[in-house]
Amino acid sequence: MRGVKLAVRIGWLCLAANSLAILVFGVVVAVWPPDEGAALYRADGLASAGLGLFGLLIVLVPYRRIERWAWYALWFHPLFWTLHLVGNLPPGEDHIHQVVFIALSLAGLLLPLRAFFPAGPSAAE
Repeated sequence: MRGVKLAVRIGWLCLAANSLAILVFGVVVAVWPPDEGAALYRADGLASAGLGLFGLLIVLVPYRRIERWAWYALWFHPLFWTLHLVGNLPPGEDHIHQVVFIALSLAGLLLPLRAFFPAGPSAAE
């Protein structure tokens, strides 16, 4: 049981870091957009900030309670970063951070797998 609790703690920390990164990126773009297309960048920044905040709330409340729906919902993290990597999307030009966030999000989802999907008779709960 102790190992499961540690895996959940590591998992929510990894996913919280992902959500926080999305939130901070969104706020930065909304507050300091590039000169050209400022209104579109502000709108995208606000949308990203909202996504990051929403993800952070899911991580901090239902994920930590080990609610299975939260585990499913948080698969948007690796999807988000993979689409950014494949689509050559911002932020940045090196894309190293996207690979790091993909790895962090996968760790956050796969390490506590036994907590969200326990084996045995209680699995139906």
